[in-house]
Formats: sequence, structure tokens, C-alpha cells
Amino acid sequence: MRELLRIQALTVELPTAQGWVRPVNEVSLRIAVGECLGLVGESGSGKTMLSLALMGLLPTGARLKGQAILDATARRELTELKEEEWRSVRGREIAMIFQEPMTSLNPVMRVGRQIDEAIRAHQPELKQDAVRKRTMTALRQAAMGEPERRAEQYPHQLSGGLRQRAMIAMSLAARPKLLIADEPTTALDVTVQKEILQLLQRLRGELGLGLLFITHDLGVVAQVADRVAVLYAGRVVEEGPTSEVLGAPRHPYTQGLLAASPRLERGKLTPIPGSVPQLTALPSGCAFSPRCSLRRSDCSVAVPDLRLASAEHSARCVLV
Repeated sequence: MRELLRIQALTVELPTAQGWVRPVNEVSLRIAVGECLGLVGESGSGKTMLSLALMGLLPTGARLKGQAILDATARRELTELKEEEWRSVRGREIAMIFQEPMTSLNPVMRVGRQIDEAIRAHQPELKQDAVRKRTMTALRQAAMGEPERRAEQYPHQLSGGLRQRAMIAMSLAARPKLLIADEPTTALDVTVQKEILQLLQRLRGELGLGLLFITHDLGVVAQVADRVAVLYAGRVVEEGPTSEVLGAPRHPYTQGLLAASPRLERGKLTPIPGSVPQLTALPSGCAFSPRCSLRRSDCSVAVPDLRLASAEHSARCVLV
């Protein structure tokens, strides 16, 4: 498959009172056209910061290193873009669906107007009729029932599922190549969650979208992702095809996430002891070693490299 995005040794550094920290630390990933990569990890693992780096929305003062090349043919280097260049990329080539649409939608503007605005931001030459036609098309693509009526409503008049569909329609309006979904189903009930996941799957196939799906829910990843990358303390600790990573995890952290995930059958959940370390006080060597029941003396000597467990499956652990 043709490569859509290649991230190579991407590092984000943020200034703090204790010095510079790295919420994203030498991350390397790839996404092909029409492929879904699931990005998994606990809160504080660096998932959202990575997505903000790919959208050019990092906090003031942040430093960015490494490469993030969008579209192997055009070779657009995201880490080198200036803000005025980002305006032509953000929304048009890369779009993002946020976790809570009520914080992203303007509460005093009708939904249709907001989608119109997103289209005009990238194609100001379009006439109003063409813009409205594009808006209706986006709402239908997002499986919004009665799109003409919904376009005239305000966000507070829509249910949580319809608001998320409105956000999906807005992200599709400018016809991007890559869609980043940052926990888009977390606040929804399970039936609506399933509908949104099925919608994203359908759109990925119909439009050839690359999808970066960020979540902490391994059950959701199993439904939507072709491949999975597991993040811990800013680093990728395991990466590979979904069936291999979830069926035969090789890193103790991934094994711990699976053991702590709820299942239909009865049984006691096994939580991972401790918590994600503060970025200002990372342990030496493997960042997961203080929480790991399999740790050995060499775990604290140096950060392990990603080691191949199979042709496409790798894990950052000395036991692999």
C-alpha cells in the first residue's frame, strides 16, 4: 500500500520549572493510504501531544525534532512548516476529531454554518451554493439523518452522537488525506459508540482516508485498527498488526493493559501497579521497569531498543 504518513524519531520537548521534558520521545510510526493505526496508552503517555504535533498545534515554547512526512509523493515535511503554511495543511490535508465535540463546536453558531466556515477557510473562491452543497454532502457522509434540518440546529439541540457526527462532517468537509480521531467515542454510550466506529470504518474504505485512532480502550482498537502502537512515557513500547499485538503481546506493559481490560466473562481484573512516571523524574533504563513484575537488573542500564518479535511485530523489551 502507498505510504501516507511516515514519522521518524519525532520528539516534542516542553519547558517546565524542572527543565525540558519529552512527552513524545523519538517516536517512529507509519500509516498507509486507507489504513487505520491505533495508538494506545494510559493518560500521560503522549498520545494527544503526538496528535497536536501532527496538527501544528503544540503549546507555545515547544521544540520539535525528527521527521513527519505527509504523502510520500509530495513529501510535505510537517516539522518544517511555518504557521502560514500550516493553515493550508490543517483541516485540508490533516483533520482531527476531538474527544468532546461540545468544546470544539461553537455553541452560538448553527452546525451548518460552522461546516460552511471550515470549507470557506480553505476554498474562499467557492460560491455560497457550492459551499452549502459541500456541507450537505459532508453531513450525509457522516450519516447524519435529516441533514437539512440538522444543519439549522445549534450544538446544544443535538445528542452526543449527533454532535460527534457533526464534528466528523466538519473534518471531512475539506476532503483531507489523514484523519486523527482523539478518543472520539469515550463520552458516548455503547450503541452510539458502535455506530461511530462503523461510520469511521466505512469512510476509511470509501474515501481512502488514513486514520490515526487514539484511545485507551483495547476493545475499540480491536474493532477498527489494522495495526497498533502502544505508547508509554512518550515512547513506542510495542507496535505491530492488531491481531499479533493483542493476541500475543510481547511487552509487559501491553500484557498489563490487556489483563486490566474488562471482559464479558467473570474474573478479577488485574491492575498494573503504580502509575505512569512523571516526565521530570523518569527512571533510568526502561521507564516501565519500576512497575514490571518481570524486571531484571539490565532493565535499568539503558533504554531498550525495539526488538523484532516477528517480521512486522516489535517490542521495546530485553525479554524479546
